[in-house]
Amino acid sequence: MNSSTPSASPVLTPGLTGHAEVRVTEALCAPAVGSGAIMVYATPSMVALMEAAAVACVEHRLAPGQASLGVQIEVSHTAGTPVGLAVYATATLVAVDGRKLTFEIEARDSKEKIGTARHTRVVVDAERFKARIASKSA
Repeated sequence: MNSSTPSASPVLTPGLTGHAEVRVTEALCAPAVGSGAIMVYATPSMVALMEAAAVACVEHRLAPGQASLGVQIEVSHTAGTPVGLAVYATATLVAVDGRKLTFEIEARDSKEKIGTARHTRVVVDAERFKARIASKSA
């Protein structure tokens, strides 16, 4: 790794956890996000919540100027959740390999486990990444 490539912070160690929660509204259900016709919590909404839990786990532990970006997720959505219930996601950092962070994530509503995921994020230099994205619109 060269000096311009960020490495993960030494405080990022397996076992750290992050949490996120949301109350299911119609805007988070399948018909509103284009992922089905039944009024239940949508898989894309659950994926966003899972990523938010992973961000909550690590973002405040990164060095100044660093950010993490989601690059892969394998998800299983195993139970439906109706409007009005809260959904909770817990992300556990299970591996750190240089800039690569791997998480196991579980989502639950107040009745049962509704989904699991394995998620990979990478640590980047935020300004360098923003500059690269800006060059795409030039």
